[in-house]
Amino acid sequence: MQITASMVKELRERTGSGMMECKKALQEAEGNIDVAIENMRKSGLAKADKKAGRVAAEGRVAIVLSEDKKQAAVVEVNCETDFVSGGDDFLSFVTAVAETALAHQPADIAALSETPLDGTSGTVEEARKARIAKIGENIQVRRFELLSTESGSFGSYLHGARMGVLVEMENGSDDLIKDVAMHIAASNPMCVSEADVPADVLEKEKDILRAQALESGKPADIVEKMLTGRVRKYLAEITLLGQSFVKDPDRTVETLLSDAGATVNRFVRYEVGEGIEKKVENFADEVMAQVNG
Repeated sequence: MQITASMVKELRERTGSGMMECKKALQEAEGNIDVAIENMRKSGLAKADKKAGRVAAEGRVAIVLSEDKKQAAVVEVNCETDFVSGGDDFLSFVTAVAETALAHQPADIAALSETPLDGTSGTVEEARKARIAKIGENIQVRRFELLSTESGSFGSYLHGARMGVLVEMENGSDDLIKDVAMHIAASNPMCVSEADVPADVLEKEKDILRAQALESGKPADIVEKMLTGRVRKYLAEITLLGQSFVKDPDRTVETLLSDAGATVNRFVRYEVGEGIEKKVENFADEVMAQVNG
């Protein structure tokens, strides 16, 4: 059967795949578009499995809020290159995943994967594999977090596509929440206050600071005073309330909030690819590996 340009065009519109891939699929399906689509979907699943082991350290963060700002979802979805992460199709997928998470409140990634993706007839996992087949890169829904509040409200800040901050605040304006979220994006505090610092983290830091102080050769009582001051400085550096506000370094974030009568209960800061070990390859070695087969 002759494969016409209009048939290829229709298949491209229905699948989003390339022209040559569509033509080949139609030839194999003897012109039957529905059979071609089915075969392409099967092939896509196989491609998805093959690409699953490839490092996906690029991507996007998406944050969605409920209309009353009492519920929120933050999601990170990864791909292999920033070229793909900057595409509208990838962005729409990430946003849809975040909206799905907010709407359905899944318990974990496995549950989210089996949840119907908002705006489509398939699940999140089916949509993910379909995009792998279309785009040709490994795509992973890496993590998400769902938050809800009764006394406060949520606000967020996205720094480009790679970083997102979600803040729960009481008695704060939208502008104040955004300013604090921007500060968190820039300064990366570990937690809100000193009381939130994990005990093991603090003890480990104290051990390091004590060892440094002892090297000074000063008496024990002086060493303890030095330690107290250094611990105080460390806590100010890693806690949101102790940090100097990026827009006004003469004030701490704690003073900023106190002046406004506001309180930050918690925050979530996602940065794309944090904690993922990226594979670094030497270009010359890569070329030689291809030459040598």
